[in-house]
Amino acid sequence: MMGSLVLCFFGFSLLFFLCFANAVTTVIDSLPTLSFEEGYTQLFGDGNLMLLRDGKRVHLSLDERTGAGFASQDLYLHGFFSASIKLPSDYTAGVVVAFYMSNGDAFEKTHDELDFEFLGNVRGREWRVQTNVYGNGSTAVGREERCDLWFDPTEDFHHYSILWNHDRIIFYVDDTPIREIVRAEAAGGVFPAKPMSLYATIWDGSNWATSGGRYKVKYKYAPYVAEFSELVLHGCAVDPIDHSSPCERPENARYDTLTMSSDQRARMTSFRRNHMQYLYCYDRDRYPTPPPECSIDESSKERQSYGLDGVRLGDRRRRHRRNQGERGRVVEADAFL
Repeated sequence: MMGSLVLCFFGFSLLFFLCFANAVTTVIDSLPTLSFEEGYTQLFGDGNLMLLRDGKRVHLSLDERTGAGFASQDLYLHGFFSASIKLPSDYTAGVVVAFYMSNGDAFEKTHDELDFEFLGNVRGREWRVQTNVYGNGSTAVGREERCDLWFDPTEDFHHYSILWNHDRIIFYVDDTPIREIVRAEAAGGVFPAKPMSLYATIWDGSNWATSGGRYKVKYKYAPYVAEFSELVLHGCAVDPIDHSSPCERPENARYDTLTMSSDQRARMTSFRRNHMQYLYCYDRDRYPTPPPECSIDESSKERQSYGLDGVRLGDRRRRHRRNQGERGRVVEADAFL
């Protein structure tokens, strides 16, 4: 398995780098996708994982019995990882759909993790997207950022992608970068640096996912089905025994030169100005002293738009006004809804 993916990596590497400068959408369209049998294995869920279109599409469902999940067959050290995902609709409070990388099984006490977490909501309210990063077992400090989207993720498929190299991590929604983490000396060893597997899961997060656990999963609306397709594993496959990898050779460190174009950076700036709802760097309730990688100008316009809990102030006011106009419905004033 690992050998075939390494050949695939070399065969498409030049095309990858030629396309990457233009748009991530072009990259996704150009890279090979794998069927479930070629690249993945079921983690849990029995019949709640369903394969369609010769394994090119995967349905994960949550019901009162269980959720479901799958993982890549190999570990990877750096690369580009993507899936086209369509989320469940209607009432989805408490439902969590996750697309992430982790090595918790291999490095229990020093694990790394890169997360896309999709947090369900009450009827009529949008899904929230949360990204998070752990490095070298740094789970005592959550580096969550939470945002909304400019589209309804339940109506159609959209690409969610992670670029991970030696110096930076970039999260994308379609061809728009939404978050960049740059390796910084101030952060010490919290930058993910060990091989990871790719995971996709759906599960019951009633105790925290929607308004801090106020709204729970209602199984009368089950099954909740998340659909995955166009699964991309374009990275350096690592031997699961000794963790050796062709990417350890200098001539094969292809991902280390990748960054954002000026157009992509401008789109990320615009996205973060209009769609971010929570930033951990601004959360003084959790972190009276900000984590070392946080560089904050307290007088900046951006900083003034967030409260001491890290929640965007405009979002809170907008939700309060909306609640006043909807007294006939059960709605949530909390900014994390």
